[in-house]
Amino acid sequence: MELNVKELTESGKTSILVDTKVQISTSSNDKFFTCDVCKKAFAKKWLLKRHFLCHTNEKSYSCHLCNKEFSRQGNLIHHIRTHTSEKPYPCDLCNKQFSQVIYLNKHYRNHTNDKRFTCDLCKRQFSRKDYLNEHYRTHGNEKPYSCDACGKKFNEKRYLNKHCRTHTSETAHSCDVCGKKFTEKRCLNNHFRTHTGEKPFSCVICDKKFSQRSNLTQHYRIHTNEKPFSCDICHKQFSWNSDLKRHFRTHSNEKPYFCNVCGKEFIEKRYLNDHFRTHTGEKPFSCVICNKKFSQRSHLKMHHRTHTNEKPYSCDVCNKQFSCKSDLNRHLRTHMTEKPHSCDVCHKQFSRKNDLNIHIYIHTNEKPYSCDVCKKQFSRKGDLNRHNSAHTNEKPYSCEECCMGFSQKGSLNKHIRTHANKAPYSCDVSGKGFFEKRYLNKHFRTHTGEKPYSCVICNKSFSQTGDLNVHYRIHTNEKPLTCNECGKQFSRKSDLNRHFRTHSNEKPYSCVVCSKKFSLKRGLSDHYRIHSGEKPYSCNICYKEFFYKSNLNVHCRSHTKEKPHSCNLCNKEFSLKRNLIAHYRTHTNEKPYSCEVCTKRFSNRTNLKIHRVTHTGEKPYSCDICYKKFCHKSTLNKHNQTRHTIGKSMQ
Repeated sequence: MELNVKELTESGKTSILVDTKVQISTSSNDKFFTCDVCKKAFAKKWLLKRHFLCHTNEKSYSCHLCNKEFSRQGNLIHHIRTHTSEKPYPCDLCNKQFSQVIYLNKHYRNHTNDKRFTCDLCKRQFSRKDYLNEHYRTHGNEKPYSCDACGKKFNEKRYLNKHCRTHTSETAHSCDVCGKKFTEKRCLNNHFRTHTGEKPFSCVICDKKFSQRSNLTQHYRIHTNEKPFSCDICHKQFSWNSDLKRHFRTHSNEKPYFCNVCGKEFIEKRYLNDHFRTHTGEKPFSCVICNKKFSQRSHLKMHHRTHTNEKPYSCDVCNKQFSCKSDLNRHLRTHMTEKPHSCDVCHKQFSRKNDLNIHIYIHTNEKPYSCDVCKKQFSRKGDLNRHNSAHTNEKPYSCEECCMGFSQKGSLNKHIRTHANKAPYSCDVSGKGFFEKRYLNKHFRTHTGEKPYSCVICNKSFSQTGDLNVHYRIHTNEKPLTCNECGKQFSRKSDLNRHFRTHSNEKPYSCVVCSKKFSLKRGLSDHYRIHSGEKPYSCNICYKEFFYKSNLNVHCRSHTKEKPHSCNLCNKEFSLKRNLIAHYRTHTNEKPYSCEVCTKRFSNRTNLKIHRVTHTGEKPYSCDICYKKFCHKSTLNKHNQTRHTIGKSMQ
């Protein structure tokens, strides 16, 4: 029977149409055909018929390749394209192809920035209706559907239905592989993909694939930068509802999950699970390629990329790709010349507000991240993650050449260069080779004298940004590196390494000429100049030459009268930092240097050396005129002044 919609509307009559499967009601409303099961109305009869299949669960169409069944022919056609990889719908603007016209339409919005769905309450706009629907829920806490068994409330009926099955223990669908049971077949289908590895849902923008449609929907927000969920307290916006819920707990300080072993509390259950493995030592995640095991799934993912060379994170500016998001974030800073965020204390500038917030911890001495095992605290999460690897001994990065494992990617990159025979980048001036162009660029500044990085506090310039960052610690007094033996803190890693050898007494570098040993390679290099007589550092004012650059720097202050190091207790100034450190001990009465023979203690190393001579009887200082020997240099100087100078003046 054909319906004349215009006649029905004008007459205002209602007629009943009987179909073989469904009873269809028509009315004078905007939508004429109503489902008698759920009362949903449709403007066209064929839409109602298609809808009714969701009640009958009839699936008349099946795939001849995998036997999957569908209720509609169109869905079957779309599914077959997952086997054939057919993409018949091309974009007119960028020629990208898509398997379904709906994906093409979604893709078009990336070119037009079309956001056709608007929130009636706050006027925010969205490119997709499901984003708008999710956003609506953030305005009200209305939950009209409640469970008769336990009283729990839900904002959508489908969530209530899903919850009700937890009371009835209805688990009709079970997995043939592992036996796990599910209340819904779609949940079983989603689970089964964890065994098959199937990822039928792909992003139309970057072609990344997902095993579940919900994960694809969430992924799209990375491209659209849409954040439909907002906090009612601070109005911060989030792409995912789970992130909003997690954020809410920062306001309420709610930590509902706690460890039964040590009592530590956590915001999320997954954090508790990760933490609990530090007690059990369990490593449930294993690499399918090399069978290496890990305690956290994220570590396995990072490790897996060493096999696949996958780089899912790309720079929007230069399209460079990265395997870790942290590497991408670090790279993005190279593009950011503008630094709008400055520290109120030391005026250091940052390109991102998050970097400023992390920097502020230096001044407040706040360390919000603590190790679950040894309770050591850190101001940055990255430092905590690096520290944690010392307890777990996990090394997610492995060398493909020799299978050696590393806890940090930077260490792996350095190691890989040891396998390469020839460095691809060489300096035109000195011929020195480098494995990365950025290291060549840094080296080349030693020839040009270029210093493009300057301190915003004292205007001192540096050739490398790393040196500038270390220099800032002079102003902030930041000492992020701690000795595990004595707890002493240092601002530079080289200072920590040098200090650590005072505990181990390790001197791995020895001179091939005189066999003298040194704790640092730089000390050995400087020592060689004593044998060669080379003095590569000269003063620009008086042209005096020096073995060491440090001696030149000290000498230059005799011309400039500069005293950059001052005591914060009495304001006395010093040209050398070691003199300032020695001076501090006059306030603290600290005497860290002790004699091995008589245990007498001294405030500085020089006085200890002078004292040692009283035990050994050694006289290393001799007069050039009469060859008399002395224990101390000061005694030799006094001898020269009183003996030879007086004798010459009498002649």
